[in-house]
Amino acid sequence: MSGLLLHLSGPLQSWGTGDVPANLRDSSRFPTRSGLIGLLACALGRTRDAKTDDLRELRFTIRVDRPGTFLRDFQTVGGGMPRELTVITAEGKRRSAETATVVSDRYYRQDAAFTVLVEGPSDTLTACADAVRSPRWPLYLGRRSCPPDAPLFLVLTDDPEPARHLLRLPLARRAAEGHRVEFISDLPFLGSFWPEGRAGGRGDVPFAESRTEPISFAAERRSYEIRRVYRLIAELDGDLCTDLGRDFLDRLISYLAPDPS
Repeated sequence: MSGLLLHLSGPLQSWGTGDVPANLRDSSRFPTRSGLIGLLACALGRTRDAKTDDLRELRFTIRVDRPGTFLRDFQTVGGGMPRELTVITAEGKRRSAETATVVSDRYYRQDAAFTVLVEGPSDTLTACADAVRSPRWPLYLGRRSCPPDAPLFLVLTDDPEPARHLLRLPLARRAAEGHRVEFISDLPFLGSFWPEGRAGGRGDVPFAESRTEPISFAAERRSYEIRRVYRLIAELDGDLCTDLGRDFLDRLISYLAPDPS
């Protein structure tokens, strides 16, 4: 086992949960398991109907550097058009003038940042690390309209306890935002190095269940299974907070590639 660390940040992110009506595109507060597996599959150049059994062996732990805020985008399409130009239905027909307008709500996280630890077999993580650094297709943060604003790859480590890095890496947040940090994982938070969790954030019992275990990404047979989610809220060292922009990048570089002298 080894660990791959990724940094996910951008103006907008949107991580769908799957259990929503067709005219609603929701977003989780943090990257979902299906979204992260899809991101790695995209980097590897896999089509939607390709198998992802090896990627489903991976385990994800997310550090919420900045939770961001919700953004609602109200969209309409097809209104005011003659029947021959209205939106085509699933049956291949045209909508009537009275039902031509299709309304949808799309939700995003804006100004959010996450540090993600991916754990799994060394050969799979090495392939994923190479792909993230040189992706086959452009990568996006949950939805194609959400490109990242910085390189995703941080480091590939053979540390026997790679989760320690989540407690030491610089935080992409200002000190004024505090250093009470939320962690989300699909595994219990075990190990003496984890800080004691706060109320509501005990890490060794399930926090929630989510239908984000991907069985198939194929458009005509998309399916997901329910998976348990674990949560820990802990106080980290206040010195990990940085000014955003260059200061964060400089601190990150110093941590990942310290001066030999």
